[in-house]
Amino acid sequence: MTTAEFIEQSIRIITEHQAESGAYIASPAFRPYRYAWLRDGTFTAYAMNRAGQHESARRFYQWCDRVIRQYEQKARAAIAAVQAGVTGGGNERFLHTRYTVDGAEVIGEWGSFQLDGYGTWLWGLAQHVRFSGETALIEQLRPSIDLTLDYLQACWRLPNYDCWEEWGDRQHPATMAAIYGGAAAIAEYVPDRAEELSRLGQSIRQFVREYGTTDGRFAKSVGNPAVDASLLWIAVPFGLAEVDDPLMVETVEAVKRELVTAGGVHRYTTDTYYGGGQWPLLTAWLGWFYVRTGQKEAAADLLHWMESKWQPSGLPEQVQDHLVSPEAYESWVEKEGKPAAPLVWSHAMYLVLAAELQHFG
Repeated sequence: MTTAEFIEQSIRIITEHQAESGAYIASPAFRPYRYAWLRDGTFTAYAMNRAGQHESARRFYQWCDRVIRQYEQKARAAIAAVQAGVTGGGNERFLHTRYTVDGAEVIGEWGSFQLDGYGTWLWGLAQHVRFSGETALIEQLRPSIDLTLDYLQACWRLPNYDCWEEWGDRQHPATMAAIYGGAAAIAEYVPDRAEELSRLGQSIRQFVREYGTTDGRFAKSVGNPAVDASLLWIAVPFGLAEVDDPLMVETVEAVKRELVTAGGVHRYTTDTYYGGGQWPLLTAWLGWFYVRTGQKEAAADLLHWMESKWQPSGLPEQVQDHLVSPEAYESWVEKEGKPAAPLVWSHAMYLVLAAELQHFG
């Protein structure tokens, strides 16, 4: 297929996996992913905005609004508890990260207290308004915007699960970057809170630079100096650091050195989930960074790598050509079946990179 055909197929797959409620189902063919995440969904909505599919994106943000309103009392109670110095309680106290398409919490083994999705949805909503011009949506969603900001203001320092549903006892620079990016992006549309959000951003940036770095680069989490590909988010798209910041430059060099194999990007070197394969969505992320630093030829190579990994059902969550922990693969297959395919988030990031390379839009 041509790139134009891959783009068309990605839009079709995303559209087919959007529920009537507006939620994007992560991967209905894979049992643990038959749900909707604020983080994955926001990047999917952003991709649809880039593709001119503004109605699809708006429906997702309206779903986010309904979910957050539904759990307003839980969020308010969590805020009050944190302000009173009570920070335990885990999933029972704090908002979850994944929901059913109808907006109900999902009880299960996956880490649920994550903050990155709540920062990301604010970032994405601001991008939606910028692309679509639908400024009236801000007023309609303002109660959930304010509640999310209050929640993040209270909780951003707390240990919580990272974007991979792991390490719930640590603080993660990529998560803090999502909170920073969300607060910074939405501040333009809630000017009455702009000064307050500027102070929040300064506090987050100072914290990450003081505690979330090691050896001249950003670290996977506070106290864990490992390299993680999600650290790319710190610069693109959340802007906690500029793409030419020395800390960011060295972080990307470490990602390239430790996590890139034959063109594809792994999550981190000790990954055992399905053997720790190459993730197309992270490969697109590295390409996104390359475009923003003027390395378009390198970015185009990564887009073509993604196209070469297309399966009959679409792009998978991960590719098993080069596993970092091959001994762990079969146990996951026995437990959950084959890796998720298609993964809607993978298609979203393909569209983002294709748009960055000016294949459309």
